Amino acid sequence: MRPCHRFSLFVFAIVMTPGWNPEVPAAVNALRRAAPNAAARQAPATPPPTRLPGTRGTREVHAPPLQAPAPDNPPPAPAPGNPVAILSTSLGDITIELFADYAPVSVDNFMQYVKDGFYADTVFHRVKAGFMIQGGGFTATLSEKPTRPPIQNEATNGLRNTRGTLAMARMAALRSATAQFYINVVDNRRLDHTGYGPGEFGYAVFGRVLSGMDVVDRIAAVPTRPTAAMDDVPVEPVIIKGITLQRPPRA
Repeated sequence: MRPCHRFSLFVFAIVMTPGWNPEVPAAVNALRRAAPNAAARQAPATPPPTRLPGTRGTREVHAPPLQAPAPDNPPPAPAPGNPVAILSTSLGDITIELFADYAPVSVDNFMQYVKDGFYADTVFHRVKAGFMIQGGGFTATLSEKPTRPPIQNEATNGLRNTRGTLAMARMAALRSATAQFYINVVDNRRLDHTGYGPGEFGYAVFGRVLSGMDVVDRIAAVPTRPTAAMDDVPVEPVIIKGITLQRPPRA
């Protein structure tokens, strides 16, 4: 075969390549040829927790998506050894994982209150749409329950206040958390540990919602009112009927 014939066959082979268009740049043609496989490389709708730099590996922990999971997309599984509890409210149940691996002091404290039946008939007394819902310390008449002494603030554990995480509520003093907790309705990065000053130390995340985030959103949407003692109190009390341990921590 003469050289000119070989050149003609070479041009014919290039033109017949799937996705090839001689009028666009080679880089665009390469992207077109790769397009059928692009969907297979897309990130999942709800990425797994991201481990970021930090003392113990700072990570973000997100709640599951609001829609019901498909049969082939089961709810996230708790880490081995982490307790799982069901928080029953007047608006529905919320299943939570407690991060005993990252916040052992906070989890032990919370679990002791659970075992004592402390949370039964308390309320979510502070509800702020677009922020968080807070409860576990007052009755429906807004009487504060007596608690054990405050615990260590574990805000330095590397966990962030992302949507669906549970954290210990406290006063301005860094080590003033007792029984009250809150659930983040959105990502609240300003509540994270960023330093060691009073305004930087942050709030200790100690768990996350596994299922029932729709219940959290319903609570966050209830009408609220100010009272003489506090703001953002639900007009109709949102009762915590109780918290039960579904899976005990591994010994």
